Amino acid sequence: MSVSITPLTEHTGAEVHGVDLRKPLDDATHEALNQAFVDRHVLVIRDQEFTPEDFKTAAQVFGMLQPHDKKARHLPGYPDVYFVSNDEFVNGRRIIPGETFHTDHSNHPAPPKATTLFAVQLPSRGGDTQYVNMHRAYEELPDQTKQRIDHLKAVHVYISKYSPRPLGAIDEDSVRALPPPGVHPIVHTHRDNGRKALFLNPVRMESIVGMPDQEALALIDQLMQHATQERYEYRHQWRTGDMVIWDNRSVMHQANPDYDMAERRFLYRLMLKGAPLV
Repeated sequence: MSVSITPLTEHTGAEVHGVDLRKPLDDATHEALNQAFVDRHVLVIRDQEFTPEDFKTAAQVFGMLQPHDKKARHLPGYPDVYFVSNDEFVNGRRIIPGETFHTDHSNHPAPPKATTLFAVQLPSRGGDTQYVNMHRAYEELPDQTKQRIDHLKAVHVYISKYSPRPLGAIDEDSVRALPPPGVHPIVHTHRDNGRKALFLNPVRMESIVGMPDQEALALIDQLMQHATQERYEYRHQWRTGDMVIWDNRSVMHQANPDYDMAERRFLYRLMLKGAPLV
């Protein structure tokens, strides 16, 4: 069966059928998938059947693996394959990984190029992931706002004092391995498609360089309200066997805790190495 790649919205997302990422790809298929990733920002690759090692093989079709900050959240026996689930509690509160809009590991000086999840166990309904297109969000800003933000940089730390949500526990070994804070442009030019995009993450944005905190918070809130409008969104409804990979340079994402917490939601998770934003 030949690979088919079908857009899911006007601007974001494509559904991929007819490929088994456990097997070697010919050059044409490899190139088509990577170009679709750059153009469509989120790829939904259906009907995959992965062991943890298979998932590593599949992810590396798109780049090199990047370790996660939380070293303890890995599959037993697979220290470089991580997971997300709804089974963690902090101070009696259930942690739903990614339940507000963000981009992954922006505290790194070179943030990850991509994140990918593989659906292993899903609730019977709900638990969607929403993605918003940060190219479109930037392009539709008023010119006055573009001029204000085009040369601003933000400091990203592991968890901002202003984070809208708590993060799960991180062990001492993981803390010691954290990189120095990332300092990133609020508007960057994507290395692969040449388009400008917003780069925001309220979970990790500690400050905007040269701006008082309250002014910075107001600006971040204004930009977030704009960027998370429904017209920029692709909302993914998960199926078992879905591999979804997204471009952290092009989209923000959030997970929805709108399902029966007595049901387990469990997905394998990998990230791919990126480069400093420009």
